[in-house]
Amino acid sequence: MGAIQAMTGLMAHRGPDGAGLWENPNGRLVLGHRRLAIIDPSPASAQPFVSGSIALTFNGEIYNYREIRAELITRGHVFSTEGDSEVIVAAWRQWGEACVEFFNGMFAFALWDEAKGQLFCARDRFGEKPFLYVEGDGFFAFASEYKALLTLDGVSAAVEGDRLARFLMVPADGLDRGERTLFPAIGQLPPAQVMIVDGRTLERRSACYWTGQPARKGRRPSLPEAAFTFRDLLADSVRLRLRSDVPVGSCLSGGLDSSAIVCLARRELGDSAPYHTFSGRFPGTSADEGPYMDSVAAITHPIRHEIEPKPENLLAELAEFSWANELPVDSASQYAQYCVFRLARQNGVKVLLDGQGADEILGGYEQYFTAYLKGGGTDSPLIHSRYGDALTQVQPWHARLPPGLRRLLARTVHKGSDISFGLNGDVRIDHRPPPATLHEALCRDSLDGFLGTLLRYGDRNSMAHSVEVRLPFTDHRIFEFVQGLPVEYLMGDGETKRLLRTAMEGALPDMVRLRWRKHGFVPPQVAWLHQALLPAVEQAVEDPNLSPLWDRAWWRSAIRRFRAGDTSQAAGLWKLLACESWRVHFLAPMAARHKFQPLL
Repeated sequence: MGAIQAMTGLMAHRGPDGAGLWENPNGRLVLGHRRLAIIDPSPASAQPFVSGSIALTFNGEIYNYREIRAELITRGHVFSTEGDSEVIVAAWRQWGEACVEFFNGMFAFALWDEAKGQLFCARDRFGEKPFLYVEGDGFFAFASEYKALLTLDGVSAAVEGDRLARFLMVPADGLDRGERTLFPAIGQLPPAQVMIVDGRTLERRSACYWTGQPARKGRRPSLPEAAFTFRDLLADSVRLRLRSDVPVGSCLSGGLDSSAIVCLARRELGDSAPYHTFSGRFPGTSADEGPYMDSVAAITHPIRHEIEPKPENLLAELAEFSWANELPVDSASQYAQYCVFRLARQNGVKVLLDGQGADEILGGYEQYFTAYLKGGGTDSPLIHSRYGDALTQVQPWHARLPPGLRRLLARTVHKGSDISFGLNGDVRIDHRPPPATLHEALCRDSLDGFLGTLLRYGDRNSMAHSVEVRLPFTDHRIFEFVQGLPVEYLMGDGETKRLLRTAMEGALPDMVRLRWRKHGFVPPQVAWLHQALLPAVEQAVEDPNLSPLWDRAWWRSAIRRFRAGDTSQAAGLWKLLACESWRVHFLAPMAARHKFQPLL
């Protein structure tokens, strides 16, 4: 039991409302759980949830649990709680492995069926909730975070250096694709997969239960018809994600996605219900979106909460931030997200709706216009006037040189900002072929691309403050519907996320709805480096224990060039700081911790 208690103790932030352990009759299996009580917070729904010969530990929410519960009651099932955990158990009894196909939610769970001698594991369709595992000599262990597994004896914290380097060079490929992780000793259950582990032999088998195929095609709807259907789907997704027995609020960035959610939530709740929004602000900089937030607040009348993340606070909290995230983060925007989630918790809101996923599912990035046009999308002068840079395919002559020669040239002339120039050794990048169509691009990025990494950021940054984040755009019904629409409905007439803009006409202020220039939730990173972060970067570069990943001389030069006004160095300098902070504040402490013998 000591190992399980240590593992759950390291994840107490994910569930400060309760802790539980359950052991099967022969003592060969133990389930541990930390509870964040949101739906049916009574002791009846505490976990591990045990019903007869079945025990469950479950992370996340099944949003449509009430509808599934009603269906199961008609089939003779009797319920003793008001929670979604019992619904999972009953669904397993009714439908077996196919139960996950009925769930609309974000989840990672493991269900032990004593009668079958099997552990049934499952992860939601987009991978909003993590499922990590290790296989050792006579044991199988799983957890929501790396730190819990790394506390087990025999589970090495060694990392795959080439994979880390590839992430730094091509962040869109992330560290979250497939079964392998940055730690070779630890695997992960990919999104939309189930896994059965034999309780006697520990043999396992996996299967994919959802691939995001388009909804069944019928008559092709017009754009107004499609927008009407889409708005109904999104409104229903918001409705389901507002289900909670504790307060629910929203992130509000001033962008199209979070603003649409706030407007739909207000319509669902009615004008009189209190509704909290939480925002990050960067006053006096181009990154501040205050006027757009104000326009949304003027028609939705939320209880507003705002915070201004600052670089000096980031430095003071770098250790805690790195520990919480467990892997390096790609930009300082993740710290801003971390601050917004903490603000929600400080104000007593445990659940937040957020707009993550809309860009990948609906076509929100300007670079998608290349796939849109290549796949037969209708050209438009607006595309070229607004997004011409994204369509440029011709690389400068030096970008077409072999990687080794490019690096030698850059180091000789002391120019360039490609992070590969500052890495030791040659890193092979297996570039995937560019997508042939817009739908292919959206499908790849949503189900096998950077969205998985963004979802990990959201999970770790929210759970660090015991806050649950729910994402209406990652409802599988929305994805299937969008994948079946003509590309012109998504990016036609020079508009990104055209379907969402059309659907929200009359419900969202036009100053937000018609914004065409993409502006993510990104702090003024260049200014932050100048104001406070650069000395920390210099300290890291000069640290005798600097990771052998980095070429010290290159980064000394990059710092000098940044000080001289070369702002193109900012992204690379941040990545070095983030990686070294992760190494110092996550890897080193994990290596120094006491190790526990796994349960045998």
